Amino acid sequence: MPINSVVDLAQAAVHFGHRTSRWNPKMAEYIASNRKLIHIIDLKKTCKALARASLFLENVTAEGGKILIVGTKRAAQALVEEASKKVEMPYVVERWLGGTLTNHTTIRSRLSRLEEIETMEKTGEIERFSKKMISSLMREKRKLVRNLDGIRTLNKMPRALLIIDPGKEIIAVKEARKLRIPIVALIDTDSDPDLIDIPIPGNDDAMRSIQIVMSELEGAIDRGIKKFIANGAKIIEDSGDMPTPEEAMASLKKKEPKGRKGGGQRRGGGRGGRDRRDREDRAKKEADKPAEATPAKTEKPQGAAAPAEPVKSEPAQAPTEPQKPKAEAKPKKPKA
Repeated sequence: MPINSVVDLAQAAVHFGHRTSRWNPKMAEYIASNRKLIHIIDLKKTCKALARASLFLENVTAEGGKILIVGTKRAAQALVEEASKKVEMPYVVERWLGGTLTNHTTIRSRLSRLEEIETMEKTGEIERFSKKMISSLMREKRKLVRNLDGIRTLNKMPRALLIIDPGKEIIAVKEARKLRIPIVALIDTDSDPDLIDIPIPGNDDAMRSIQIVMSELEGAIDRGIKKFIANGAKIIEDSGDMPTPEEAMASLKKKEPKGRKGGGQRRGGGRGGRDRRDREDRAKKEADKPAEATPAKTEKPQGAAAPAEPVKSEPAQAPTEPQKPKAEAKPKKPKA
């Protein structure tokens, strides 16, 4: 940034935040004051964060990594698409499809479908279908182009994400955090900075604010690409040490607790599991005990009489009490 960068940021209205009633308390360190119930962002911290983000993106692209730029709000769509095409980086400006990173295999299959329809259109094979089928294919193509045209070159995981307004792109933020992809974001006073690796505090609603930030980051990406080309290497699409979506999702799966199968525990299942584990522990302890020496059996001489078994005496019965004689019934008196 030039020397008068703070003045340029102020002229672009980067210092205006949201209303004080909508603020996130975690953004307190980036707020200088408030004016007419509007928070004012500290532009000195914005300059420091912008310089740090520029250096990071320059280093990533200097190593040949890809940066996915995301900005689906109306004020950022045209600016993000223009900047991404200049530096030849993948972008998302229409709608973030759930699973773009965590389910990248399915996204690639839809891109293959788009290429198949375009091949049919170029070769003229599409003319063999009926008008209704052609209309259906063209509608499918328009939908795929609208949602996936910006990530055609994203064959593998990006090395970093550049996001405008992470509060709106919360799904993209969550997917990137699951895959441990660093995030650089222009963040306003209503968002959570703890979710972002390099937050750039600033106004993410005004077009002038987004434009000046994107122009600075675009220049950093361009410088990194030139460094990479100057080293005599080609721009690669490899993600380096980044894990694949399958590896990242496998590491997130929780281990199922022992003694419980299925979604819930059935009635009496917990006690049965404990009894089974107790039996296993007892059997293991008995197996670990040293074998005790058993006394040798002595052979009986032939013809010897077997010892007489003791006669079991029956226990004496307790004396029973004598039964009392029943009283004789008295004769009834005759009625007069």
